[in-house]
Amino acid sequence: MTATTPPIALTIAGSDPSGGAGIQADLKTFTVLGVYGASVITALTAQNTFGVTGVLKVPADFVIAQFVAVTSDLPVAAVKTGMLADVEMVDCVSRLLRQWGPPHLVVDPVMVATSGDRLIDRDAVQAVRDTLIPLADLITPNLPEAAALLEREIAESEEQMRAQAEALLQFGCRAVLLKGGHGSGAEAVDILATAGGITRLSQRRIETSNTHGTGCTLAAAITAGLADGKPLEEAVARAKDFVWMALMAGAAQQVGSGNGPVNHMFSVHKSAGIA
Repeated sequence: MTATTPPIALTIAGSDPSGGAGIQADLKTFTVLGVYGASVITALTAQNTFGVTGVLKVPADFVIAQFVAVTSDLPVAAVKTGMLADVEMVDCVSRLLRQWGPPHLVVDPVMVATSGDRLIDRDAVQAVRDTLIPLADLITPNLPEAAALLEREIAESEEQMRAQAEALLQFGCRAVLLKGGHGSGAEAVDILATAGGITRLSQRRIETSNTHGTGCTLAAAITAGLADGKPLEEAVARAKDFVWMALMAGAAQQVGSGNGPVNHMFSVHKSAGIA
C-alpha cells in the first residue's frame, strides 16, 4: 500500500484547558474537516466557560523550538495565528513566518475572549498591525478588534463595516473578513474585502449564549480549507457554514455553566448516529 500525506495545517495560538477555544478548538476543527493539525503553543491560560483567570506566556525561545520542530518535518500547507499575548511574542512569530514563508497564512487578531477578558497587551495591538498583518493572506477581526486596529469606533452599520474592512486592507494583508457576530439584527453579516471588491456573507443569527470559541473555529475552518487547496472565497464560505452549524448544534447542548462552546463535533456525531 502506498502511503499518502494528508493536508496539514498549523495553529500558533494559546491553550484553552476547557477545550472550547484556542489550540483545542483549532485542532478539533482541523480534524473534523479532514485536515491533519499541528500546533505551536504561545501561552497557557486558566479559563473555562465563565472567563479567564490566568495567563502564562511561553518563552519565545521555546515557541521557536516548537515551530522549527514542526516545520522542519511536516509539509505544512496553511498556518493560522491566534493568541499572541505581547509584543515579544508578536515579533517572534512574525519573524518566524517572514523567514519561512508559509503557503497560506490566516491571522486571527485575538484580543478579547468571549467572556470579555483581555488576552493581549495593549501595546501588542500595534505590533500585530505593523508586523503580522502585512504577512497575511487573510485577517479575521471581529467588530471590536477591527475598531482597535484602526483606532476607530466600533462599526454599527454594514456601510461602516465595509469602510473598516477596506481600511484594514491598507495594512498590507491580501484579504479581510470582518465578522459581524458582535452586531445585532436577524442576520449575522460578515464582510469579505479583497483587492477585487467586497463580498457580503450572511446567515440567520442564532440566539444562544454558547458562542465560546466561534472566532477561533471560523479562522481554523478557513485555514483547513486553504490547506486542502480551496480558493480563498470558497474556504471562507464553507467555514462560515461550518461555524453556523456548530453554533446550531452547540445551542442544543450545555458544556459548563457559563458561555458554553460551539459543538465542533456535530458532523462526527451525525455520521456516527449519535443524537
